[in-house]
Amino acid sequence: MAPLHLRVIGRVQGVGFRWYVRAEAARLGLAGWVRNRPDGSVELIADGPPEARDALVAAVRRGSPSAVVDHVEFVVGDVADPPVTTPFRVLHRSS
Repeated sequence: MAPLHLRVIGRVQGVGFRWYVRAEAARLGLAGWVRNRPDGSVELIADGPPEARDALVAAVRRGSPSAVVDHVEFVVGDVADPPVTTPFRVLHRSS
């Protein structure tokens, strides 16, 4: 099974959303990363057991207390770049 690859759209930059995702992913034992995108969205890659991945999707849809999640997009067919890492980490903005 390929890693979970999501793009999160809404007020998700500058509100602690990446750190929220990192904390949830770590709590669930997932590997991967999260980063801001230049278009204002947040991208994440996560890998681990299906139940943990599903729980992360639910947490991302809820969002952090200061975030407003308008849409969660499942990315299909993209190659994870950079590769999935353990522990789950926050990356700098993508180009």
